[in-house]
Amino acid sequence: MYGTAHIVSDVMTQTVAAVGRRALFKEVAQLMQDRQVSALPVIEGGGRVVGVVSEADLLTKEELRDDPDAGYLQLRQPVDMAKADALTAGDLMSSPAVTVRAGATLAEAARTMARAGVKRLPVVDEGGVLAGVVSRADLLKVFLRDDEDIAEEVRREIVSYLFPLSTSAVQVEVHDGVVLLTGRVRDNALVPVAARLVRAVEGVVDVQFDLARDDRGVSGAGRP
Repeated sequence: MYGTAHIVSDVMTQTVAAVGRRALFKEVAQLMQDRQVSALPVIEGGGRVVGVVSEADLLTKEELRDDPDAGYLQLRQPVDMAKADALTAGDLMSSPAVTVRAGATLAEAARTMARAGVKRLPVVDEGGVLAGVVSRADLLKVFLRDDEDIAEEVRREIVSYLFPLSTSAVQVEVHDGVVLLTGRVRDNALVPVAARLVRAVEGVVDVQFDLARDDRGVSGAGRP
C-alpha cells in the first residue's frame, strides 16, 4: 500500500577509502587528509570490515604526547592509553566495527549512528564485506526531496486509501517539506492515522490539517 522507504544503498557512497590492519599511522593520517574523511574502515580477508580508525584514535597520540598529570591519566581508559603508542591501523582501530547493512532503512541507520555516537558507518553485505559508507549528510538527503514528489506520494499512497470517498475533496499541498491537507472527510477518526502515516513519508518535515467533516460541520484545524 505505502511507498517503499529508501534504504542505505540508495544514499551511501560506494567508492570508499579503507586501510588494512598493517597500514602505518602516518599512512592512515595522510589518507584521511587526502579523502577529507574523519574515519576509515579497517578491512582484511577480501574486504571484510574488522574495525574503524577515526581522527579521535589518531589524536590520542598527540593528546598524551606531553607528560600529563596523574589525575588526567586516571580518567583515560586503558584502551586509550594503548592507542597512544599505536603504530598501525590494527592497533588504533575500534573493534568490532559498528556497521549497517545496505538494505537497512535510513531510520535504522540513523538510530545506529545515534546509539554509537558516530558520524559515519561502514556499509557491509551479508558476509561483512565492505560495500560503502553512509554518513549523516547522506541520511539528510531525503529532506532535499522535491515538494511535488512528496505531495504525489501522499495523494497516491495515503489519501486515496484512507479517504477513498473523499479523495476529490481532500487537497494535498507541500511547502518546504511541510504537508498540508485541506478539504472535507467523512470520518474524522482517520485524521490521526493520516498524520502518523504522512510523517513517515521520507522528506516530510511536518504535517498540518484543515479538514471539515462532510455534512456534519467543521471538525477544526490544527496539528494532530
